[in-house]
Amino acid sequence: MKKVIISMLFVMVMSVASFALAQDAAPAAAQDAAPAAAAQDAAPAETAEVAAPANNTYKQFAPIGCGLIIFGAGFGIGKIGGSAVESMARQPEAAGAIQTAMILAAALVEGATLFALVICMIM
Repeated sequence: MKKVIISMLFVMVMSVASFALAQDAAPAAAQDAAPAAAAQDAAPAETAEVAAPANNTYKQFAPIGCGLIIFGAGFGIGKIGGSAVESMARQPEAAGAIQTAMILAAALVEGATLFALVICMIM
């Protein structure tokens, strides 16, 4: 149980930390406004290059998010499967109901995982 709580705290801290990195591009553009205005005649493409990286702020964190999502889903489905097999070993007469519940729970975890992966890849 402690591992689950620590994992959940880690995920919450990482999700809060990602918002701390999301800064508006306006302060950086305001600082570079004077030199860019002077050099506008020489190279007008420089100002467009300065603003471009701000649009891809979250793209660098997508692999980390996908890894955490897959890790969590694998841990959850492994826990579901292990508990189901243990329950079937203890009560073989209830194996059908346990297997149905296990498949339903695993499908719900997979659906949430797929949704989280799509959101992570969009961001």
